[in-house]
Amino acid sequence: MATSINGYYDVPEGVDVRGRYDADFAAAILTTEALWFVAELHREFRGRVRHAMGRRREAQRRYDAGAVPGFDPATRLVREGEWACAPVPPAIADRTVEITGPAERKMVINALNSGAKVFMADFEDALSPSWENLMRGQVNLRDAVGGTISFYDESRNKLYKLNDDKLATLFVRPRGWHLPEAHIFVDGEPAIGCLVDFGLYFFHNHAAFRATQGEGFGPFFYLPKMEHSREAKIWNDVFERSEKFAGIEMGSIRATVLIETLPAVFQMDEILYELRDHSVGLNCGRWDYIFSYVKTPGPPDRLLPDRVHVGMAQHFMRSYSDLLIRTCHRRGVHAIGGMAAQIPVKDDAAANEAALDLVRHDKLREVRAGHDGTWAAHPALIPAIAAVFAAHMRDGAPHQIRTADRDDA
Repeated sequence: MATSINGYYDVPEGVDVRGRYDADFAAAILTTEALWFVAELHREFRGRVRHAMGRRREAQRRYDAGAVPGFDPATRLVREGEWACAPVPPAIADRTVEITGPAERKMVINALNSGAKVFMADFEDALSPSWENLMRGQVNLRDAVGGTISFYDESRNKLYKLNDDKLATLFVRPRGWHLPEAHIFVDGEPAIGCLVDFGLYFFHNHAAFRATQGEGFGPFFYLPKMEHSREAKIWNDVFERSEKFAGIEMGSIRATVLIETLPAVFQMDEILYELRDHSVGLNCGRWDYIFSYVKTPGPPDRLLPDRVHVGMAQHFMRSYSDLLIRTCHRRGVHAIGGMAAQIPVKDDAAANEAALDLVRHDKLREVRAGHDGTWAAHPALIPAIAAVFAAHMRDGAPHQIRTADRDDA
């Protein structure tokens, strides 16, 4: 066992922390016990993660040679079988409006206070993975779960703190399987980034979260960038391993998977099946999905026009959304819509109203299609989005899981 002397982290055997020493990080996040937990996750699952990433590379070579993704004949019985995921926990039955943002202190406070049903704190796309950002983000989430988070903005002479009334329920998005963590080494190799994000957060917050936000369930997560159900299976086993470690019931941890890669579209049933005890739905990650469609080579007749002409009204994008909705509702979980690109326009009322109209139109399309909720890009958009969903949600229910309109999706 190493010892914390003169600014060194107290680490378990085989672990090397190469990030800058910070007393707050050492005391609150990078404890010996938490690092041991992360290291055990890395050791147990690194072989399977390497195999899954190798299979990704093999698939990409096939696409480069002219193959296209498709439904796997080997898992036909999973797609055609009658089965359902575990019931959605009461704490997150209503997810009509979700807001996302980096795990930065002021953002966390504003998002939890925003009036959204869910806040997804992001360690992935919205956060540059510097050592400072990642570890400070963990501190921020620990304080948020504990209800003690505050932030004083000297430039505005303003104190930010949590409201006393209803707060958004916290989800956390770790990085994808493909990203290493360069500042933490386990047995001489970089730790798997998402297991660092997940492991540190889970270790420090699972008990408090279940008591304060999850109503006996949780913590809750968003899982990004998966391409195959084997990757979902690894996550499921990580969850079960963590639940056993913490002594909590199997199925306590719940996760929504972002469907944002072209190969994953053909694996939605299989992904839910692998996570059936831990899933609370799928999300249309539309912008990354478009990128994946462009990135995954295929016949030349599948080239896309300029991005401005690629929206959810196009047939292939609507089919993607409809299949996600149908799959989720058939399996008893939420189908969450994507993020409209517009944000409020300051100091220009006409432009701001035009942006709001575009957002309302996009969210009306989503709720009519059957989505149970959607993402807001900015807190100021939440009232308009919530009004659209409230006016068109079927039978005034908090979700539309009982509906599955399109059999041709």
